[in-house]
Amino acid sequence: MKVEDLDVGDVVYAAVTITDDGSIPGGFAGQVLAEAGTRGVITLIGHIEEQPEVDVFLVRFEDIKKNLGNPVGCWVDDLMVEPKQQEF
Repeated sequence: MKVEDLDVGDVVYAAVTITDDGSIPGGFAGQVLAEAGTRGVITLIGHIEEQPEVDVFLVRFEDIKKNLGNPVGCWVDDLMVEPKQQEF
């Protein structure tokens, strides 16, 4: 299954560390919003007005206490369906 096949309510994982690009009110550029591997849930799927073929996913990622944080806008490349396997 691919990220593009998911829907609202589905679980995803951050494929990379996601940081604020400076567009979040009250945030600051470079602030870590989700570490790579963090679990989250899709809350909305939309598109860029100028590029309707480009999906944008709003995801609420878990914090260390398993509470969901504020929604974060993510591109398909920011997300993965299954967590990466840890190497030992």
